Amino acid sequence: MGIFGRKDSTPENTAAAGSSLATLTGDYTIDPAHTSIGFTARHAMVTNVKGSFTEFTGALHLDGENPAKSTATLDVVMDSIDTGNADRDTHLKSADFFKTDEFPTMTFRSTGAESLGGDDYRITGDLSILGVTRPITIDLEFNGAATDPFGNERVGFEGKAELLRSEWGLTWNAALETGGVLISDKIKLNFDVSAIKNA
Repeated sequence: MGIFGRKDSTPENTAAAGSSLATLTGDYTIDPAHTSIGFTARHAMVTNVKGSFTEFTGALHLDGENPAKSTATLDVVMDSIDTGNADRDTHLKSADFFKTDEFPTMTFRSTGAESLGGDDYRITGDLSILGVTRPITIDLEFNGAATDPFGNERVGFEGKAELLRSEWGLTWNAALETGGVLISDKIKLNFDVSAIKNA
């Protein structure tokens, strides 16, 4: 049973569905210790470079009765970028890319949510990078809900999205002698989110 309003409508399951929705509906805080925000870029036309952001805060509001009222927010510290290579990370923080001194934060603010059936959902929202705000769509899979050994009520999602970095002003590149460019315009994003229900 999904959390963005999809219910099992069979009579024998109506009470159980309502109870589950009542339990899951509410406000949640994203748990950074059990959440990952990653990205993949094509490098030199032949391989992928993967990275992540290690510092961020976020919140969810889940409304089981009205999907349109479900929301998500995320604030990412751009200096926390980590690709496993210190020189590359320094370059990504520089004026060629994220200009982290001038634009220290990347933000996401959702504008809509919908069920795609099963455990699949779609979140649309505004992504702001380098002072440029553009829409983005994130496809999510609901991984479930549980109470952890410390009494925290958790929900989990996996998500993915694609964007063209040039649309946010991230245009630095270098030509290859064999043709093509050093870094792809298309960037793949991936999310593995654990969020704790607020008391």
